[in-house]
Amino acid sequence: MYLVKVYVTYKDSILDPKGEAVNDALHRLGYENVQSVELGKYFELKLAAGERPVATEVDEMCDQLLANVNMETYRYEITEMEAL
Repeated sequence: MYLVKVYVTYKDSILDPKGEAVNDALHRLGYENVQSVELGKYFELKLAAGERPVATEVDEMCDQLLANVNMETYRYEITEMEAL
């Protein structure tokens, strides 16, 4: 069994309006040291071992559903879990 943590964020060339709104709000609250805020999505997947490599399956899931590859980029961490 594997635990996969997937992080999805906007590409550098894409404007993040929610991140800008949070950044502005933090400045209004007096947190002037905040340089920028990026919002994204976070997924945790638990996958059973299969015939294909886990990384291959995770890449396919991200490309097909979890991330909009035109606007977003993703990264993930795969950790092998102990069998229950």
